[in-house]
Amino acid sequence: MRLIIAILLPFLVFFTIGRPIAGIICLILQITLIGWLPAAIWAVYALGQYNTDRKIEDALRRR
Repeated sequence: MRLIIAILLPFLVFFTIGRPIAGIICLILQITLIGWLPAAIWAVYALGQYNTDRKIEDALRRR
């Protein structure tokens, strides 16, 4: 679900993963049509990093 949001409303993903400052910067970038594509790519990348970080934290807790 977050991946769809990352493509359609990139700034919103940053708020859902706890990075509000990046969300505001992404919103400013997203306001322009030219900036929409970089904002979407940035949001998808940040979402991937967030998921990786969560998996690492879970693995370390199990140790």
